Amino acid sequence: MADATHPAVAHEAAITADVAVIGAGPTGLFAVFECGMLRMKCVVIDTLEAIGGQCAALYPEKPIYDIPAHPAIAGAELIARLEEQAQPFAPIYLMGRRVDALAEDGEGGFVLRTSQGEQVRAKAVIIAAGAGAFGPNRPPLAGLEAFEATGAVRYMVSRREELRGKRVVIAGGGDSAVDWALSLKDVAARVTVVHRRPKFRAAPESVAQMEAAAERGEIDLAIPYQLHGLEGAEGELDHVVLATLKGEERRVPADHLLAFFGLSMELGPIAEWGLGLERSHITVNPATLETSRPGIHAIGDIATYPGKLKLILQGFSEAAMAAHAIHPRIFPGEALHFEYSTSKGVPLG
Repeated sequence: MADATHPAVAHEAAITADVAVIGAGPTGLFAVFECGMLRMKCVVIDTLEAIGGQCAALYPEKPIYDIPAHPAIAGAELIARLEEQAQPFAPIYLMGRRVDALAEDGEGGFVLRTSQGEQVRAKAVIIAAGAGAFGPNRPPLAGLEAFEATGAVRYMVSRREELRGKRVVIAGGGDSAVDWALSLKDVAARVTVVHRRPKFRAAPESVAQMEAAAERGEIDLAIPYQLHGLEGAEGELDHVVLATLKGEERRVPADHLLAFFGLSMELGPIAEWGLGLERSHITVNPATLETSRPGIHAIGDIATYPGKLKLILQGFSEAAMAAHAIHPRIFPGEALHFEYSTSKGVPLG
């Protein structure tokens, strides 16, 4: 990794923006809007292939109840609305990339290097990385990569319609497994839930609904089984092989395997940036959300300060505060006269 104070960074072919936002979850997307309202252009970098963070990866169709003005809104719908809100400001999205290095450029700004080799130059940085970079816990099955490549094995579902008429095996015992079993039973040709023991770690009401659906024959429960193997050719899945701890095997016809074994989360290179970590969180000034390094701010779940609440709505507030704190850095000497959006509208161009 490049040295934090003396980077060896080439200037050609760099992507430039006023603010680099690390994390494309709801807080990061709202930061794009808030920066845009102050005429600051953003580039957004995220390790996932699509925007949305945990809302998209874990509960795209599960309702969220604590978003103001929305008694209930699905995770995917919330992300779609935030993307639409940010769209007038034409953010640059760099998805499926990790920020491997962050260094000062000697001109009061920063240079970020991604895992794809891009260089991003920005005058300020907002870290909205949630709990850090995360990816699915993958089952140790032979030939898994070929089925992942075709989408036969998945760790998230964007739209349940993609699985209409399909034979689906769901592995896991948490909320994601139970919620998707209930959601897909009405559209999939067959839903089989695999779990190593009868007790699930999901909401009791949801578990009761799933068990009732199983009694009606709407869902098959394979208990106590674990994933043992995948059968198929050229990435097309035919069967999922299950096994008990005693070695008893069962072959389940399947077109898709949804593996919900949780996420592996880590701060990754962020931990090496000298930002004053406290139990894997970044300590910030609650008035500006600035970290121990001037020009680098942290918002959302990754940020910590006295009185911090891990709520999306607090992350939205932090995004606004960080954007206003960054404005003097982007426009030095320019007075910022705060105006409500109802009076100023959305500045375009």
